[in-house]
Amino acid sequence: MILGVIADDFTGATDVASMLVRAGMRTVQLIGVPHDDAAPSADALVIALKSRTVPAAQAVTESLAALRWLQRAGARQFYFKYCSTFDSTPAGNIGPVAEALLEALDADFAIACPAFPENGRTVFRGHLFVGDQLLSDSGMRDHPLTPMTDANLVRVLQAQSRAAVGLVRHDIVAAGAEAVRGRFDELRADGVRLAVADAIADADLRVLAEACAGLPLITAGSGVALGLPSVYAARGWLRPDAAAASLPAVGGHAAVVSGSCSTATNAQVRHWLEAGRPAFRIDARALAAGEPVAAQALDFAAARLPHEAALVYATASPEDVKAVQAALGAERAGALVEECLAEVAASLVHAGVRRLVVAGGETSGAVVQALGVRVLRIGATIAPGVPWTQAEGRPLLLALKSGNFGAADFFSRALAQVA
Repeated sequence: MILGVIADDFTGATDVASMLVRAGMRTVQLIGVPHDDAAPSADALVIALKSRTVPAAQAVTESLAALRWLQRAGARQFYFKYCSTFDSTPAGNIGPVAEALLEALDADFAIACPAFPENGRTVFRGHLFVGDQLLSDSGMRDHPLTPMTDANLVRVLQAQSRAAVGLVRHDIVAAGAEAVRGRFDELRADGVRLAVADAIADADLRVLAEACAGLPLITAGSGVALGLPSVYAARGWLRPDAAAASLPAVGGHAAVVSGSCSTATNAQVRHWLEAGRPAFRIDARALAAGEPVAAQALDFAAARLPHEAALVYATASPEDVKAVQAALGAERAGALVEECLAEVAASLVHAGVRRLVVAGGETSGAVVQALGVRVLRIGATIAPGVPWTQAEGRPLLLALKSGNFGAADFFSRALAQVA
């Protein structure tokens, strides 16, 4: 094994795994830290945690456990993967986890770069853009768990970090890997341990990957992973595999489960509904009142499975989300919806669903845990950052989609790809 990745949520794990597979790295995703030291055969192993929104101390503990397992498995370099919208709170978890990993590796420096230009996430002069908007002007300002109201990543990361946070500006990145390494040395001399790195195009990500080749740790979204396979190949560590993304075909039924309330997922749900396709909406208030919502959703979907895929969704507008949170509390509302969707997904698989699309990081985590999936083989990309995956040893394909990713027709496009 070459690369060990620690991802702070389940869809983020498949996102970075997809980047590696596209470039010929055989990649396996593990759900949580394995209970034994038996490592699957792969060029890269990605441990998917559910640590993005837990207390910072818990995120650090879980991330260090993942690091220790990957060290025992023989990884040569490590990668802390977070969201391309830098989802976090003033208390963490990106800064605390990154600093803890640096200390555990006896390392003195790492970059922080959530850029993913292919999906419209770019960083310039330390500010994160989502498309043409600053992060703070995008739909992420209304995220129910981690609202992002500041686009200045140096400022955001500094609020979470003990040591100084610096910046690698785009003019330096554009000058190439040697110039970037020179900037790393300058920052180290100033006591900087974490530095936000600008990137506005894939070429910048490749420069950063080359510049970071000698660092024990990279912290980033999935974008920087785009450049790593070629770096490893140049070092003689990797022989790219053209069949790295191949997965077996499966039969059975198909379904979609959506819990994300992001702008992108709202558009995907609208597209499904406007096409006249069957859908059942989960109402958090009905769940709180004790109504058998999960059973109703399953009955609705199961009646249609022999003929067409159904969507079961809790996706709602920011206004609706705020109203539900005001009535039930944000934590309770989220937990009720997650548990319901996980129960529905597990029941659908029991009823014969073998191709399941899941939208939302928290929802994907709950669904995968309910299904008892521990290992995922990474397959072909559906949309940037979202591959099909196969549950190891089972005829079950899962597409775990970050809420922010995918075009409006993502659900139907994903199912058509494995029809």
